[in-house]
Amino acid sequence: MALDQSFVGRTYPPTPAYEVGREKIREFAEAVGDANPAYTDPEAAKALGYPDVIAPPTFVFSIAYRAAGQVVEDPQLGLDFSRVVHGDQKFAYARPVRAGDRLTVTSTIEAIKTMAGTDILDVRGEVHDESGEHVVTAWMKLVARAAEEA
Repeated sequence: MALDQSFVGRTYPPTPAYEVGREKIREFAEAVGDANPAYTDPEAAKALGYPDVIAPPTFVFSIAYRAAGQVVEDPQLGLDFSRVVHGDQKFAYARPVRAGDRLTVTSTIEAIKTMAGTDILDVRGEVHDESGEHVVTAWMKLVARAAEEA
């Protein structure tokens, strides 16, 4: 059954703050194979004008994806997560994510499309620091494959 179009524009409450740690940034940079010293060396980051190490651009995906759980788990939406695959991801940064940031994410459903029984859900996550400063907007596309007919 197609997802309800009336959910387009629905915004969910901000998540609890996620504290970004140096070690998490280092682990992520290692996992993606990015040896940029600004991700692991505070002095290298300071030489670039940052107060501490910064995170690779895709680091915020894990925070935004966790926040999108509010959308996915909304029983009124009726999305069957067992059929969901991640279709796309993009980011628009106001500034890099830094060690010490305490970030919250507010998720909004931007679009719902149904094609050949497959639901395509576009979710926007607005990421802010504890002072309310906008840090990044993350968009993700979730694709719920059509159920197989018996």
